[in-house]
Amino acid sequence: MEFTLNPDGSLGPGKPGDENKSQATGPQGAAPDEAAPQAPPAPPPAAGAGVIKESDTANFMADVIEASKEVPVIVDFWAPWCGPCKQLGPALEKLVRATAGLVKLVKINVDENKDLASQMQIQSIPAVYAFKGGQPIDGFSGALPESQIKAFIDKLTEGAQSPLDAALEQAQTALDAGDVAAAGAIFAKIQSQDPENEKAIAGMIRVALAAGEIDRAKEMIASLTPALLRKPDIAAACAQVELSQQSQDSGDVEELRTKLEGDENDHQARFDLAMALYGQGRNEDAVQGLLDLFGRAPKWDEEAARKQLIKIFEALGAADPVVVAGRKQLSTLLFS
Repeated sequence: MEFTLNPDGSLGPGKPGDENKSQATGPQGAAPDEAAPQAPPAPPPAAGAGVIKESDTANFMADVIEASKEVPVIVDFWAPWCGPCKQLGPALEKLVRATAGLVKLVKINVDENKDLASQMQIQSIPAVYAFKGGQPIDGFSGALPESQIKAFIDKLTEGAQSPLDAALEQAQTALDAGDVAAAGAIFAKIQSQDPENEKAIAGMIRVALAAGEIDRAKEMIASLTPALLRKPDIAAACAQVELSQQSQDSGDVEELRTKLEGDENDHQARFDLAMALYGQGRNEDAVQGLLDLFGRAPKWDEEAARKQLIKIFEALGAADPVVVAGRKQLSTLLFS
């Protein structure tokens, strides 16, 4: 689902213009003989012109061996009848395009190039090799998830940042600095070229939230498919929206403190206080409040404290120090 910046500056949904392997010909083997932005950057072209091509036995030396002396080349051995190939191919092509030329992809149909497949000792497909400096340096077989394919490409490029990753980082930097308009423009441009980009969609949701447009953020979330909603970055952004709404409805911090002073067993007041603190950006105090509540009454309101902690952990991200410490404390409480 694509999102756009409206003329009034608001955001909204836009309208978009093993079992993982199949048997092939023979065991894997060696290569054949021989600061906030002033203006949004341009993400890599969606077409990825020139970085993906079909090849064959006759052109393998030029398209792969020689070409890999200039830029790393990934070779995808596939066949039209291969189910896992149909899963791997689009994901591999998408990620190669996103590098905007840092790597190239060459596709080899094993049915039409049996001698090459035999020489490469391809046992099952899809089979993927990475060539660099004229030599094969890495590879895998089977339809891997997108995250593992990206890690494979990142290793091949030795951590070089693609224009897409640079644009995403620039957008996040702008959002962290409070430049909602610049962040929204960059995320929107990325997402217009890659409508299902997980980080761009999550970024657009967070931009709406930062702009105080919680209803707009909810509209974006409602427009997403179940598959997209399960993506980690998007799920975290959704959790932030839900928590933001709950914190707004939780009440005044001082009033809630007064209620607790009058009755320390008022679990609802303790829960609401934690959410009010979260709404003020006091994440550590919010987590500690919920941990305190869980320690006092773990079963209260169907384990509401534990469930809310998990939601906050998801929203903040696994690397956040508050999350790292909070998870350890929660684990201690659960197994004590």
